[in-house]
Amino acid sequence: MIEIPSDLHKDLVPLAFLLGDWAGAGVHDFPGSEKCNFGQEVSFTHDGRDFLEYRSHSWVLDKDGSKVRPLESEHGFWRIDAGRKVEVTMTRDDGVIEIWYGELADKKPQIDLVTDAVARTAASQPYTGGKRLYGYVKSDLMWVGEKQTPEVELRPYMSAHLKKVVTPEEVERWAKALPDDMPDDGIAFFK
Repeated sequence: MIEIPSDLHKDLVPLAFLLGDWAGAGVHDFPGSEKCNFGQEVSFTHDGRDFLEYRSHSWVLDKDGSKVRPLESEHGFWRIDAGRKVEVTMTRDDGVIEIWYGELADKKPQIDLVTDAVARTAASQPYTGGKRLYGYVKSDLMWVGEKQTPEVELRPYMSAHLKKVVTPEEVERWAKALPDDMPDDGIAFFK
């Protein structure tokens, strides 16, 4: 269910499907790096201004699904204009700063992004750009990232399937919003 907060800046309504906390898992595979499964937590928040704040933390998982060590962290800001063009500024923990441009698909919650500019610190690994695809599919957030370096052509390197994290406060709010004439046995509700 996509909920549009009353205090969301009007320009951000097309990106409302991203709002909230998300958690899930995915696969990381890029030449020169360890191939692994990873866990991820993503948060898209707003404060009434014309951007969404984005935070992502991922970590390597062992074969039992337990956290082994951090993998990547990102922090950024997402904007959208009247023409459905999306602009993202992002900083990564490995010393990379990116500017991404893309667009929201017509009539579906899907965003294609491509790097426009990349800046790296001296300590960062080689990186020249990337692509990302985000999609809201059956109430889940899915994404795939591609990257390239001077040595490796553009190729997929990470993808994840994330579920919305529901807080006890949200459950309580939803329960209070249920109609008063709900059947007592619960079964009649589904008939």
